[in-house]
Order: sequence, then C-alpha cells, then structure tokens
Amino acid sequence: MALTFTVDPAFDRTLRDGITALWADVSNAGGAVGFVPPVAEDEVRAELVKHLAAMAEGRTHLVVGRDEDGTVAATAFLTHNTHRLMRHWIGAYTVMVHPRHQGKGFGRALMAATADAAQRLDGIDAIRLTCRGGTGADRFYASCGYKEVGRVPNAIRVAEDDYRDDVIMLLPLFR
Repeated sequence: MALTFTVDPAFDRTLRDGITALWADVSNAGGAVGFVPPVAEDEVRAELVKHLAAMAEGRTHLVVGRDEDGTVAATAFLTHNTHRLMRHWIGAYTVMVHPRHQGKGFGRALMAATADAAQRLDGIDAIRLTCRGGTGADRFYASCGYKEVGRVPNAIRVAEDDYRDDVIMLLPLFR
C-alpha cells in the first residue's frame, strides 16, 4: 500500500474534516504538531482555519496524502516567506502522518512529495522547517536530506517543567 499525494487539492468539507481528524489523532498520539494532548477536534479546526485563510490568499500550499481508502493520512503545508529578502525559501509546517501509518515509509514519501511540490514553485531554492527537540523528528528530517542550521534552546514549553529546543532545518532544492 502506498499513499497518493495531491498538491493544492480542491478544498471541501470532507478534506477539512479529514485534516482535522488527522491533526487531532497525531497530536493525541504525542505528535509534535502544535498541540499538547489531549486536544479536541474543535481546537484543531480553529487552527486549521488559519492555514485555510493563507491558502485562499495564495500564501500557502497543501500537500495531502490519502491512503487506499481515500482517507487523509498525511499532510504538509508549504508557506511562502513574505520577507522580500527571503522569498527564495519556503517553510514546511504541520507535517504529519497518521499514527496507524507510521513506520511504513509514508513520512519519507510525504517529504519527497513536499520537496517535489516546492521545486515546482518559481524561485524557491530551499525548504525550511522547525521541529520540537527531544522527539527524534530532527533525526528523521536529517535522514530525508535536511540539515540542522540552528537550534533555540528551551524555546518550546510543552508543560510547566518540560522545555524543548526549537530545531531549525533546511533542505536545499537542486534544480
């Protein structure tokens, strides 16, 4: 089984609900995608609206992976940098694979589809992303070709006594 990836698919209620459920499931399984468990779908939906607004304005692109049943199983959002001197790189956000699909190579497939999508955009030379230290995500992204280019110690507080580094990673895109 493999995922089928689409870039900037038509957005409808089914896709919205699929991304919302994915995001909540990933978060509640301990995934580092902006929430600390437990999280309700209503909380996630409110955050998703921000991504949707950026998509409607053309500032953000969605890469979505669907499993063989057509269920949303993976996502990454690519957001253009608005600073005039940094428009040559794009940021990857809310990169996630459903917990039931982890360990099957779908994360690597998502990262490859994300890089392919970014390469098709005019003037984009690199993808930048950040990840929460202490989760192993930095090792995963490194195995996908990303290089750690910075780290802000204790920048993320996931609990009163649990601080994590904000790890900054970059993937140069070769055309």
